[in-house]
Amino acid sequence: MTTEMGTALRRIQLGNALSAFGNGFTVPFLFVYVAQVRGLGAGTAGVVLSAFAVAALAVLPFTGRAIDRSGPLPVLLAGSVAAAFGAMGLGLATSAVAAVAASAVMGAGIAIMQPALATLIVWCSTPKTRSRAFATQFFLNNLGLGIGGLIGGLMVDTSRPGSFTVLFTVEATMFLVLAAVVASVRLPRATLRPGPAPTAEKPANGWRTLLADKAMVRLCVLGAVLFFACYGQFESGLAAFATQVTRISPSTLGIALAANTAMIVAAQFLILRTVERRRRSRVIAAVGALWAVAWLGAGASGLVHSAHAVATALLISTYAIFGLGEAMLSPTVAPLVADLAPPRLVGQYNSAFALVKQLALAVGPAVGGLLAGAGLYGAYITMLVACSLGITWLSLRLGRLLAPAQDCPAGRSSIVARGPARVPAAAGR
Repeated sequence: MTTEMGTALRRIQLGNALSAFGNGFTVPFLFVYVAQVRGLGAGTAGVVLSAFAVAALAVLPFTGRAIDRSGPLPVLLAGSVAAAFGAMGLGLATSAVAAVAASAVMGAGIAIMQPALATLIVWCSTPKTRSRAFATQFFLNNLGLGIGGLIGGLMVDTSRPGSFTVLFTVEATMFLVLAAVVASVRLPRATLRPGPAPTAEKPANGWRTLLADKAMVRLCVLGAVLFFACYGQFESGLAAFATQVTRISPSTLGIALAANTAMIVAAQFLILRTVERRRRSRVIAAVGALWAVAWLGAGASGLVHSAHAVATALLISTYAIFGLGEAMLSPTVAPLVADLAPPRLVGQYNSAFALVKQLALAVGPAVGGLLAGAGLYGAYITMLVACSLGITWLSLRLGRLLAPAQDCPAGRSSIVARGPARVPAAAGR
């Protein structure tokens, strides 16, 4: 990596960390703010959260094309400004209409930012340094969210709406800081990859290329199961299981969530060297097996009511094991998306994968909430153990479609020595 690329990447990572820090001020408190502090009720709070997700789903299909045509910098700037307006609007909203509209604007802005940031990281890294770059982004995201949430928790007072307005003001400011930091980035000339003139492509060409890429389609299916089986359960089914079946208190659930973040922060760089020299498909397969163990531990925590300390330890361990799996995935999945993409369609591939993630995060809580509401906790745990084992199976199948440079760019020579993976038809990109 050149010095110019390294400088640009450091600025991008700094801006990303600051925006995550600002986001942490409000994420844990949004539902309480709308429902209780503004007195709009739980139903309205649910609509506000849904508006955030729906707006993200609405803009993501078009974001990739905008990135590939105009470049990630202007798209990221537009997303940051939109997110800032949305955050400030939420902090000042006193009616349901205003809160829903502000949430939609912020959701759209953040959704636009994510693939644009990912594309910038791809442009400012090489195949061999990409895993570390994405691992650093994930580490800084979690660290920023954790610190922001901690400070925000010390500042809020449900009897004073103004204290929440301060939190949203901080969040909006951090989005603008991200825009300012990224605007100062001077991308190295080597990253400005040539592509066809904008008028040379038919509008649907990017999507047709992606859908014809068997490896990318399988990775999207795998990603959907990954996000459904882990992130999509944290705020719905798993939280309900923990409080209603394991019977831990909400404060203990907070400790479990802290254990998840602590594991990510502690383990990220300890395991990075090991992970980045292994086949990505096998690392993802190992995460599936690890998460199956985590879900079995969660299930066991609901069966040992006579030993509450054991049940609590099992439940907290479940969250910690999820964190270890997340730390293994961060240097694996996002770089793989980038390495599968043709240079002229990096934004399209990143945006498509972000869309898959957003869909899974919408479906996951709905399914988990329905099963929890019906009291079908045995079926719930069984479903998620099966999903985790499905991750292992899908990732091993994906590995057959990956070229050695895609599956393990840092250890390519050792893979070739053992025999190359079957090269997909699109591997000549």
